Amino acid sequence: MAGNEAEFGDILAVLGQQLGEKVAQAADPGGRRRLKGVHFEYAADPRSVHDMAGGAGYSLASNWFTQLLAQLAVANSITKSQLCVFLFVAGGQVPGTGIAQYTQQEITDGLNKVAAQKGGKMITRSTVNRAVQALCGYNWVEKAGNGRIQINVRLWFHGNSTAQHDVLAEIAERHERSPEAFPYAVGPEDAHQEELDLDFGVDERIRGRKRTG
Repeated sequence: MAGNEAEFGDILAVLGQQLGEKVAQAADPGGRRRLKGVHFEYAADPRSVHDMAGGAGYSLASNWFTQLLAQLAVANSITKSQLCVFLFVAGGQVPGTGIAQYTQQEITDGLNKVAAQKGGKMITRSTVNRAVQALCGYNWVEKAGNGRIQINVRLWFHGNSTAQHDVLAEIAERHERSPEAFPYAVGPEDAHQEELDLDFGVDERIRGRKRTG
């Protein structure tokens, strides 16, 4: 053992010795019997963290929303740029806040990282701007000022349940606790969902056009 593990082992040794003495005394008040050893079994530590690739940790996402994203993409009911901007921003939340601290230029540069390396097609800042506006309209995100974007933490959250409830309480306070306001105006049982499933607000004038953004 090393470091804390060694100290932990010393503590166990002392406890084992004391436990042995107590058991022996209980079995024979004269103290003639001695317990030879104490056997400890260790269970898996429930506090162990997940084994996730990369150094950014992991987030919790609504399973319903994750499937909805896939359904909307297949149905061509959300643009590629909107999907990419949301995923990039949601994955960049400051833990425990639901806030992504990105300017639109930083989002643009972040999304273009691989494309720039491979000489591929890149997204423009104006396209990112339109995507952010659309995502705000869907109530997936909300502008929080000073280059900050508030993620709808009922859909995607980096943090534990206590932190999420604290964030929800703060958002509710800002919106005067309206059940129709962000972040509650989206969900499988909400009246707004019917509109999302049908066309997600896609402009009829561009339905027949091939999307490039």
